[in-house]
Amino acid sequence: MVHETGEAFTIKQLRRRAYRLMEILELRRVRLYDARSSCLTYLANKGVPDHTLARRAGHTNVKTTKKWYVKPDVEDLRGAATTWDGLHGAATEGQA
Repeated sequence: MVHETGEAFTIKQLRRRAYRLMEILELRRVRLYDARSSCLTYLANKGVPDHTLARRAGHTNVKTTKKWYVKPDVEDLRGAATTWDGLHGAATEGQA
């Protein structure tokens, strides 16, 4: 992102503007780093290819994007938890 003059914003300037916009729109204030991760995770869970995610993040290595920015979907984790419950004999929903 750039100023009206074409000069790039510093990270501090960008952060200040983003936080001000969140305040104006009455949005919960989130760190830009977390918003970046959330956006990349959302796109990954919607089927956007890894190489496209890496390019959007400005990374040359797909592994960097996957390791640091793309997090498991909560629904995927829920399935793993249910499977684990079955392993150690916990009652599943609807069973006594």
